[in-house]
Amino acid sequence: MTTALVLIDVQRGFDDLEFWGRRNNPDAEANIAALVKAWPGPVVAVRHDSVRPESPLAPGTPGNAFKPELDGLAPDLVFGKTVNSAFHGEADLHAWLGERGITDITVVGISTNHCVETTARVGGNLGYRVVVPIDATYTFDLEDLTADQLTAATVTNLRGGGFAEITTTAEVLAAL
Repeated sequence: MTTALVLIDVQRGFDDLEFWGRRNNPDAEANIAALVKAWPGPVVAVRHDSVRPESPLAPGTPGNAFKPELDGLAPDLVFGKTVNSAFHGEADLHAWLGERGITDITVVGISTNHCVETTARVGGNLGYRVVVPIDATYTFDLEDLTADQLTAATVTNLRGGGFAEITTTAEVLAAL
């Protein structure tokens, strides 16, 4: 059984805190880098191509590029998306995984309660065993909730809803 590492929107545009606001988990990028470095199987890098021209993630802007933690990475599949789920992007991720016999995915990236959670939910609905090392994700304060509260809600949604196993980077690395 092969597990794919799915990198969700690990992009420079998320460093624009004036645009996004306060974030949580300052160790997320280091944890993502550790997983990328040690990962023995296929790696998928998904990029959010915002349809809003003022977005730091708009195609053709410096923020659309992947963060330095992915420099030198040669993913097995790279594609863009304009919605939250990586299963609804330019590439047919479900077909790509199926063609390779991949039944398990480990999902990391930005932002926890949007694209990571949505990808994990859709993956779970499609029958994948989904693992989310929550310390390899981060998000931003939104409305009346802090980034940490939103992350806690995502943990509850994914674990309690049966969509994904929630773990840590250290636990994933120990199991490789």
